[in-house]
Amino acid sequence: MSETIVLVHGLWMTPRCWEHWVTYYQGQGHRVLAPAYPGFEIEVEALRENPDVIAELTVPATVDHLESVIKGLDRAPIIMGHSFGGTLTQLLLARGLGAAGVVIDSAPTEGVHVNPPSQIKSLFPVLNNPAKRHQAVGFTPEQFHYAFTNTLSDEESAAVYERYHIPAPGNWVWRYGLLANLTPGHQETWVDYHNASRPPLLFIAGGADHIMPPSVNRSNAKHYKSDAITEYYEFPGRSHWTCGEDGWEEVADHALTWALEHMPSQLT
Repeated sequence: MSETIVLVHGLWMTPRCWEHWVTYYQGQGHRVLAPAYPGFEIEVEALRENPDVIAELTVPATVDHLESVIKGLDRAPIIMGHSFGGTLTQLLLARGLGAAGVVIDSAPTEGVHVNPPSQIKSLFPVLNNPAKRHQAVGFTPEQFHYAFTNTLSDEESAAVYERYHIPAPGNWVWRYGLLANLTPGHQETWVDYHNASRPPLLFIAGGADHIMPPSVNRSNAKHYKSDAITEYYEFPGRSHWTCGEDGWEEVADHALTWALEHMPSQLT
C-alpha cells in the first residue's frame, strides 16, 4: 500500500539533501514530502548569499511549520528526520503527529548528557565564540569533512560540501547542545519520555558518525521509558552523511520497512 513519507532535514542542510531518497521512495509508489524550515524554501546558493533567515530561525517556529504541513495531509504520514531533523521528528511525534517515526543520526532531545570527544570537536567551530550564538555559522570544507563525511575521500567530501552545505543557526547549537542540560526548567527540545501514546520510533545510528555518534543515539533511545515502541539500530562504519554516502539505499530500505511494520494496523 502506498504511504505518505515526510523527510525532515537537519542543520547545515536543506531539503536538497533528501533528493535521492525522494525519488527512491517515489519509485516505490509512495508520496514523499521534504518540507523546508520556514524561509529555507529558496535554493542552497541563495541561502549562502543571504543567511539572515538562518540566524533568526527558532525551533518552535520550525516545529509549528512542520506540524502545519503534516496536519494538512489526508492521513498520518511516516516521519523521518536526519540529525537535528531527528530532534524535530521526536518533537512532532511527542505532539501525537505521524503514524511512525525514524530518526537517523539524530541530535538529542533534552536530558541526554552524552557528549563524546568527536562530537565536541565537530561542534567546536560554532562553540568557540559566544558571539556565534547570534549568527548563521557554517563549516569550512575541512571541518565539514570531519563532522559529516569522515568516511569519504577529500574529493568526495568536497563535492558534498559544494552541493549541500549551508550555515546553521548558531543559537540552536549553543542552546540545545551546550546549554540545554544546564538551563533550569524544560527547554524547547524537551519531550515526555513517559508518553505511552507516542507513535513508534526507531533510532538509526552510523557507527563512524563523529557529530552524533552512536552513544548519543543509544542514550536518547534509552531515555524513553513508556510502553510506546522505541528501537535502536546501528549501521557499522557509516558517517553522519549516511543518507547520502554509498549504500544509502540500505539505510532507506531499513527505515521504511521498519516504519511500515510498526505503523498501527488501522493505518496500513
